[in-house]
Amino acid sequence: MSAADALFHAGELAVQTRLGVRERVAQYAPRMVRDHMPEQHRAFYAQLPFLILGGVDPAGWPWASLCWGAPGFLETPDARHLRMTARPAAGDPLWELLRPGAAVGGLGIELATRRRNRLSMHVAAVDAAGVSFAVDQAYGNCPQYIHPRALSGASPAPQPVRRFRTLAAADAGLIAAADTCFVASVAPGDGAATPSSADVSHRGGAAGFVRVSGSTLTVPDYRGNRHYNTLGNFAVYPRAGLCFVDFVRGDLLLLTGTVAMIWDGDARLDGLDGAERAWTFTLDHGLRLPGVLPLRWYDVAPGTSRGGEATS
Repeated sequence: MSAADALFHAGELAVQTRLGVRERVAQYAPRMVRDHMPEQHRAFYAQLPFLILGGVDPAGWPWASLCWGAPGFLETPDARHLRMTARPAAGDPLWELLRPGAAVGGLGIELATRRRNRLSMHVAAVDAAGVSFAVDQAYGNCPQYIHPRALSGASPAPQPVRRFRTLAAADAGLIAAADTCFVASVAPGDGAATPSSADVSHRGGAAGFVRVSGSTLTVPDYRGNRHYNTLGNFAVYPRAGLCFVDFVRGDLLLLTGTVAMIWDGDARLDGLDGAERAWTFTLDHGLRLPGVLPLRWYDVAPGTSRGGEATS
């Protein structure tokens, strides 16, 4: 196995091979993917007011969601550890994910500057003040497909959590109007000695880029840097967690379900402008946390470019 191959698991390598990019990725991936956070990443996380996290619950369902705090709630005691002095909101499935030894994906994203960095981690410790993570991989993502938004504060007004197995009209409407979502995916390991890895990624596009049909969503996949972290995880564990944010009202819509790929040449890609492939997500269950976020955002640019994910 080459040094580049060691950066990816079997599912990621299989997708890279299927799509004819494995050799190309091997040329640049070792320069991008590190086993520690470079100094500029550490400074970036320290200034963020929220972090996207993703992982899998004890029943095997992936989830993506947010944790937040005043800038500085994310600390890096050294280049291989991230400390979060915050806990998930009441009712958030992240409570079940953040257990010692669990694999967790992290995404730091600053919508106003369209900057983002990814982390693959494991939970090192959980205490009353927060969570400590051990970093396995750290890498930057390019700014393409991020809809620019400026951040403003607000007083959270949480309402009772609503749990469901089918999408209500309001949920489908939020998805149909969305230009951003976050995707959690995992790769199971061989047992306790070989823990699973987890990832959380950003998907973006023009409003309506995610198609809704009942409780099934179709998500286009656009040109990126060809690592295929998300699709590689789907190849070995076809489940996903999706997080949609109501940037105006402060709601979180969290979904978990099964996925199936739509490869190039499939007629179902017709009408998905610019998509190289796509995947469907079929809801198993979900929940909505109304008004839970103390953060609000507003658009700083009219519209957005054609969407996708920079690292698939």
